[in-house]
Amino acid sequence: MNIQIYGKNKCFDTKKAERWFKERRIKYQFVDIIKFGMGRRELETVKSAVGLDALIDENDVDYPMVCYLASNEAKLEKLLENPWLIRTPIVRNGRQATVGYAPDIWKTWE
Repeated sequence: MNIQIYGKNKCFDTKKAERWFKERRIKYQFVDIIKFGMGRRELETVKSAVGLDALIDENDVDYPMVCYLASNEAKLEKLLENPWLIRTPIVRNGRQATVGYAPDIWKTWE
């Protein structure tokens, strides 16, 4: 497995995801999404796995602004420009991906 966790340092669900993988001694790479963001190709891969709407953090104050953008391409651009709008954690295993805390799905990756 080649696990990547994209998260925010102060995100409770990101910490839970890291703990879940640590407890099972599964190596992972953590990427601070606020500091480093996500590349277009990475974001496209996650979008194709979970859908665009699952990527947008509904609890962010700018959530309504993103929802009113006309096209999915405009929404994707907004997420690339403003990574704090992305819901975390994003856990990737190759082309497979989850958004949020999803241990039931991660178990199937083992």
